[in-house]
Amino acid sequence: MVDTVAQALNTPDEEQPWAALGLKADEYARIREILGRRPTGCELAMYSVMWSEHCSYKSSKVHLARFGVLGKNTPRGPLLAGIGEQAGVVDVGGDWAVTFKIESHNHPSYVEPYQGAATGVGGIVRDILAMGARPIGVMDPLRFGPLDAPDTARVLPGIVAGVGGYGNCLGLPNIGGEVVFDPTYYGNPLVNALCVGVLKHDDLHLALASGAGNKVIMYGAATGGDGIGGASILASETFDADGPAKRPSVQVGDPFMEKLLIECTLELFEAGIITGIQDFGAAGISCATSELASAGDGGMHVDLDLVELRDPTLAPEEILMSESQERMMAVVRPGDVDEFLRICAKWDVLATVIGEVIPGDRLLIDWHGERVVDVDPKTVAHEGPVYERPVERPAWQDALIADASTGLERATDGGDLAGQVLQLVSSPNLCDKSWVTDQYDRYVRGNSVLAQPENAGMLRIDESSGLGIALATDANGRYCLLDPYAGAQLALCESYRNVAVSGAQPVAITDCLNFGSPEDPAVMWQFSQAIDGLIEGCQALGTPVTGGNVSFYNQTGDQNILPTPVIGMLGVIDDVADRTPLGFAQPGDAVVLLGDTRDELDGSAWAGVIHDHLGGRPPRPDFAAEQALAGVLIEASQQGTLTSAHDLSEGGLAQALAESCLRGRLGARVVLPVADATVALFSESAARALVSLPREGVDAFAARCAAAGVPMAVLGEVTEQPELAVEGLFSLPLAEIRDAWSVTIPAAMGR
Repeated sequence: MVDTVAQALNTPDEEQPWAALGLKADEYARIREILGRRPTGCELAMYSVMWSEHCSYKSSKVHLARFGVLGKNTPRGPLLAGIGEQAGVVDVGGDWAVTFKIESHNHPSYVEPYQGAATGVGGIVRDILAMGARPIGVMDPLRFGPLDAPDTARVLPGIVAGVGGYGNCLGLPNIGGEVVFDPTYYGNPLVNALCVGVLKHDDLHLALASGAGNKVIMYGAATGGDGIGGASILASETFDADGPAKRPSVQVGDPFMEKLLIECTLELFEAGIITGIQDFGAAGISCATSELASAGDGGMHVDLDLVELRDPTLAPEEILMSESQERMMAVVRPGDVDEFLRICAKWDVLATVIGEVIPGDRLLIDWHGERVVDVDPKTVAHEGPVYERPVERPAWQDALIADASTGLERATDGGDLAGQVLQLVSSPNLCDKSWVTDQYDRYVRGNSVLAQPENAGMLRIDESSGLGIALATDANGRYCLLDPYAGAQLALCESYRNVAVSGAQPVAITDCLNFGSPEDPAVMWQFSQAIDGLIEGCQALGTPVTGGNVSFYNQTGDQNILPTPVIGMLGVIDDVADRTPLGFAQPGDAVVLLGDTRDELDGSAWAGVIHDHLGGRPPRPDFAAEQALAGVLIEASQQGTLTSAHDLSEGGLAQALAESCLRGRLGARVVLPVADATVALFSESAARALVSLPREGVDAFAARCAAAGVPMAVLGEVTEQPELAVEGLFSLPLAEIRDAWSVTIPAAMGR
């Protein structure tokens, strides 16, 4: 029998499963206080999913609020939408705007790798669509346990197939991301998905329900039992090492329905008949109705009997909690309903009027003629619990910092150094990732200008002018464990640099902040430090935060993941024809190192791969140096000065040289820039890039670098000889480097 509002008033002491739904005792008491009675079963379901960590950000709100000091201006223009909207929107010049956002689908992807990853892509695409934009590309920063671990063999192929299968079916190029391995991600892989879309300024749409009498329409797929409490519950739970503690139904994606939904929605926008729109993600109808109503100028009435169901046995609580995919909700004027339904029918998209905007401030939901929800939508969507979790610097942090890499043995023999170069290029985090990226379509739609393994992905957005955008995602959890403040800044700097070396001007970021349990004071210290580090860095670089995602409870048993704040940087390039690629381009070009190389090996790939060591302090961020370097690189791109450019980050100069040679299928002969060969080859000092250019342009380029205060050293030249030669130390054939670099992941995956 359905639990109605009337029954709730008459049975105040009825037992309710609030704990099983993830609510704490004080949270349940707060719901009763808000309502002035016990909640109905449907209200309890709504509050439980909307007040979950995943949906309400109850442990992170107090920290995220500090991003407000960054303002809403980018180097290219104002933010048209920022934090609090479904995705950030950036003015990129003329009447063009770009919207982009990154989110996590970590826990569902562990439970069911293919569908968890696929629906992560589908959800972020709908966020972009709901802003009024056409989605034009995706990226996928991924993290797994050790490459040779049994669980990695289970989750990695499924996750990669899910990302590729869904994105490829949508016809969206996958232009970049990361694949990182570390023991702390065993049992808790990270699946972050970024989508970018393009729109004209006048096409911007926001999630709000306004205008009493306007109709509320659900359209897209029918509602089923898949994903009931899925992301909202999973993302607030901890898994054991040997399997999920809970296995709620993970959402099941249908990319072909999503493709129809995209084209249908874009035609609806073009027709001008949508006054408000919201995608269905975590928390399903509970989220869409409460957020639309709370953001508008009235309330909302919904009749659940009108919701199209794939499973007619679903209870009203299940309908409200279902996270079935490929669904949207729109607010439409009564006179436009017929046209709305006609366009949906044209695209074979199911559409049903399920309610209307009403005067007042209540969200009213009926089922079988009975009132099952009567709430203030703001209390559901925006007035959940806010926790100021204990924040405490862990006692082990000092010992970790004190354990610096200075005592690690450094090779001086050329043969030993060559062997270390091969060890690094073949290590899981630095090896060839084409086993992954070859499963993605990187060039569909014909506007992909750069894609993996380039420094940044680049897309053309205006064929007439050549206007384009570049995107990069970066994070280094090893750095963040040593110093979460500096580690977050280094992720910001690396993404900034990756965009700049491609020739684009960095303008704004989205972030996906992946951390362990918020109930651990050490994790909250890491989280708070990372936020503060990003604020300082974004202020210095002029790149505001447009939005993003927080993912907590990323741990297996008592093992938290490395703190992993993934930064997605957006850049703008006036003409994609001016881009600078990664690989060496022509023999005889000078090979030039930009930036200062310091003895900064703590937390480096060299320390980890060669010595299995993690300790000390990460490289020092230098925002002024990053800006000066970016200015030189962007100007050189515009002037056609450089034939290649590659940022220096993990693996240092050795990795950049190897990748530049392999990408261009040309060799290089170089002299190391500092006396200590280990430092020269493997230091991960920030604000550095490796570039090549014709010999005749070196003097003019050197003058430009000097004027900008960017250190420059000519290391040598690009050669036709297929080898990487370091004068006085070693020479490695490119074939040997390529063999070491390319075999690692295919061998682990059995193909």
